[in-house]
Amino acid sequence: MRYTFILALLLTLGLAGCALDNFEPPKSTFEGRLVYKGEPLLIQSANVAVGNNSDFPVFLELWQKAYNNRSSIRIPIKQDGSFSSLLFDGDYKLIVPNGQGPFLWKRTASNTPDSLAITIQGSQKMDIEVMPYYMVRSPQFTVNGRKVSGSVKLEKVITDAINGKTVERVSLYVNKTQFVDAGNSINKADLAGTAITNLDNVSLTTADIPALVPSQSYVFVRIGLKITGVEDMIYTPVQKVSL
Repeated sequence: MRYTFILALLLTLGLAGCALDNFEPPKSTFEGRLVYKGEPLLIQSANVAVGNNSDFPVFLELWQKAYNNRSSIRIPIKQDGSFSSLLFDGDYKLIVPNGQGPFLWKRTASNTPDSLAITIQGSQKMDIEVMPYYMVRSPQFTVNGRKVSGSVKLEKVITDAINGKTVERVSLYVNKTQFVDAGNSINKADLAGTAITNLDNVSLTTADIPALVPSQSYVFVRIGLKITGVEDMIYTPVQKVSL
């Protein structure tokens, strides 16, 4: 009897394992961009050179309404402002958690992050509109020897006394690959916000770029803006320049 019971238990567990193996994975793709007036917000890459690569700099949270889940689905934002996730069909609420992103997200009367109702029925695209503190405009880059110079125009979008913020610094980053930002660089130049006299013309130049191993005749560059009191930076598009 004892061995018969054990065999029956093993058979039951095996059938349960088969049922789990046959469980249908999510198939609907939810994708889009973080945008301001239709223009994508460019942020730090999720491919961080130092630390845990699963710690995405900026993410959205989805909560499925049909289940009393105690955890959310986190959707990382890529450096070009886009996102993509496989989901089950159903009703969700989307929020941007506190402290996420170089922008303001709408809030409730009790000052908690507001939610956006999302219904997934097959794959769909949706842009998420946010309000950035600043936009970084008109990037230009030049190379002189092994130094890279860059200039941008800073557009202050949020100007009211309560939510408006100052510039902590502007940084020019250089890297061997297209993943280039505060977490991925081989060279950089910083300019403190207190040293900026004209938001319409902010310029900075790196020191000499070190010898590249293996050798390559180009690098990727990007300018980022660090806003006072905001962890995440906003960036220009990545550009490739020849040395």
